[in-house]
This record gives sequence, C-alpha cells and structure tokens, in this order.
Amino acid sequence: MGRRRRRILGLNSGTSADGVDAVVCEVSGRGAGMKVRLLGHLHRAYRPMLRQRLLAAMAPAGTQTEELCLLHREIGLAFGEAARALLRRMGLRQIDLVGSHGQTICHLPSGSAVARGGPSATLQIGDAATIAQELGAPVVSDFRSADIAAGGQGAPLVPWTDWVLFHDPRRTRLVQNIGGIANLTYLPAGRGPDHVVAFDTGPGMMVIDALVRHFSRDRKSFDAGGRMAATGRIDAKLALEMTPHKELIRIPPRSFGREEFGEAYVEQLLKKNARRRLRPADWIATATDATAATIWLSCILHLPFKRHGPRVDEIILCGGGARNATLVNMLKRYLSLDDRLAGARVCDISEYGISDAAKESVSFAMLAAARVDGVPANLRRVTGASRRVLLGQVYEPGAVR
Repeated sequence: MGRRRRRILGLNSGTSADGVDAVVCEVSGRGAGMKVRLLGHLHRAYRPMLRQRLLAAMAPAGTQTEELCLLHREIGLAFGEAARALLRRMGLRQIDLVGSHGQTICHLPSGSAVARGGPSATLQIGDAATIAQELGAPVVSDFRSADIAAGGQGAPLVPWTDWVLFHDPRRTRLVQNIGGIANLTYLPAGRGPDHVVAFDTGPGMMVIDALVRHFSRDRKSFDAGGRMAATGRIDAKLALEMTPHKELIRIPPRSFGREEFGEAYVEQLLKKNARRRLRPADWIATATDATAATIWLSCILHLPFKRHGPRVDEIILCGGGARNATLVNMLKRYLSLDDRLAGARVCDISEYGISDAAKESVSFAMLAAARVDGVPANLRRVTGASRRVLLGQVYEPGAVR
C-alpha cells in the first residue's frame, strides 16, 4: 500500500478549539521516502454552542461523564461533516484513508505540575468509528496512546513529519508552529530523525486569544493580524509575569496544553493585576511580546547549540501565529539578539506549498499513512518513549482492528 499514490484526508482541531481543519493530500512512497502534495484545504468552524461546551469540558475544568460521552460523538460528526464538505468542494467521491487527530480534552504529561506525580495521560475525543461510517473509508485515530504506553508523553508527534517534509543535507532548519500552544522542531543539516530536537515552547496564541475574548466580551476570538497588539504598550513587569519561568527551564521532553495556559491561567492573571491601569491593547501587546520572548528563550536554553556552533539557516513559521504580523515582528526582533539565530531566513510555510492553517492536518494524514505502512513515527528523543512504536488505531467502516 505504501508504493502507490494515495489520496489521504487529514483532520485536526488544535488547542484553540475553534473548528476543524480538513485537508486532502496526495501521498506516495513510505517512511523517509514519503512525498506529499496538498490538494485541498477547508476550515469549518465549530457551532458557537458546541465550542462553548468543548471549552467548558476541557481541563482543568471538571465535566460530567454524560456530557463527555455526548461530545465524543458530536465531535466525530463535526469532523465527518467538515470532511464531506471538503470532498464536495473538490468533487471527490472516494478517498483511500483518513487520519483524524480528534480534539484534545486533557493532556497530562508526566513530570508536569498538572500530572500531580502520576504517569502521562491524554484524552482526545471525536469518535473515529463515526467518521469511518460517514466517509466510507478507514480512519486512523488515537495517535498518542501508543507512545504514552511506551513511556513517552504522547507529544509532540509532528516532528517526524517535519523531518520528512523539511530535512535538508546542507541547511539547518527550525520549524516553529504557533498554534494555541507553540512548539518547535530543530532539523540539523544532513542528520536523520534520531537527531531531531522538538518540544513545546509554551503558550502560542492561547493566552492572546483568551484576552481578546475577555476584553471584547466574546465578540472577537483573536487579534486579527496583530492589529490590536500593534496599538498597545508593552508593560515590562506584566511581560515578566507572563513569561512562564518554571515551564521554560523544564528540560525536554516536555509538552503543554490548556491545563497550564488556558482560561484558568488567564483569569488568574487578570485577577492579580486588576488594579493596574492597563488598556486592553496593552494587555494584548504584552501577551504577544511574552509569547515571542518565550519562543526565543526556549531556543537559547534548549537547542543543542555550542557557543560558536552551527547556525540555523532557516526558520519556517506555521500555525495561526504566523498570520499575526505583530507577533512575527516581535519574534524577529528577539531572534536578532543571538548570532546563531540572527542570520536565519524567516519564512512562512506557504512557500513550501502548505498553508499554515493546513499544516497540522497534513501531518496527521502523513501519520495515518505511516501507520498503515507499518512505519513507527514517534521519536524517542522527542517524547521520551522507551522505543519506536506504530502510532494510531485503525477503524474500518464496518469494524475495528
């Protein structure tokens, strides 16, 4: 199955939980020789009430078992609807395979405060059997559990796909995703996947978006283009408070989620600083600056740089933050402070034929291909797993295997 060209549908909803990104990719080859071409992409927003229920169910909030059961089924239907809408728009009747990440409700990596001393655990909802029935095609889902069972954190999982897509014999690249949570993948020139370094840097757009929703009273869900941040003043004291020092110094493997930087975190920030005379734009500007600083500091602290070692040649930006011009400019300013990063060409992933909004879904289409091809796609150095494992379970339209 790995040698012929396949049309594979990838589905994902990130930590921002704003809707489903569906892609159709043409995939040929297998493993390190996999070639991918994006054929189509569609974003379908969650219905407002469904999104409210999702956010209310997410950790650290508690939720009733009945509500979680219903959401599992309803998110599966929402994913199937998004997929069908894309297929209709493309005039496609059939696909070969689906890779569905689902919607993360709770992610508790071992060693983090939120895990409370327990083992790593994670929960994604969005019933894959429902998606398989809706589309009449096999679905690979539940990508994180096998890595966790092997002693890993179950995240990040896309570094293997980053290596397949972007490794280069001469150029050292860094793929910086700025979604709800920001994460990076460091790809040293001419090295194989065992030399990849990848980890979550901290909050991406999650804190910024939560502040926008708060100050707009839910009339806006994000700072379009960073225009609000551009009119604000950065408050140095608040920026220091927003820089997650404990999380920054944690040595990878590490992964974060809404448990650390979600609504509860933002509510605490607002309450603690309620008496300070800051405009909404100042809050947004300061949060944007803190996000850029956290990404830069994570590079300085945890990438395998020697004092006068190899420089990064190219930084590829993706995720919603790549469309925030103010954030990108702040990040470039920080990168210029270190000579190992200052000379890097900063570009958008769209230069490689993949839109920033589609990238994660493309990755899960690739991981689905790896699963059915029998290719282990977790990276032990990245997740902390004891061994390489096949990621995901396969759901057939009529059965599970």
